[in-house]
Amino acid sequence: MLESQYKMNLIKIGLKIAYYRKLQGMTQEELAEACALSPGYIAQLEGPNSYFCPSLKTLFVISEVLNIPVMKLMDIDD
Repeated sequence: MLESQYKMNLIKIGLKIAYYRKLQGMTQEELAEACALSPGYIAQLEGPNSYFCPSLKTLFVISEVLNIPVMKLMDIDD
């Protein structure tokens, strides 16, 4: 049960990254370049069936590029 909830939370974070990226009108490739990450890494993070675990540093970088507080990405109850 706990592992299942953990996976769902990671999926929610990835979907939030995709949501805020799209609000900025950015492609995965543009976000990846701005964050000095690979497009494949961004695709893994955003995958709706993926529970890829980004580091906190990566979340801070992504939130800075998207110009949002990092807590918006981590607020999984929203």
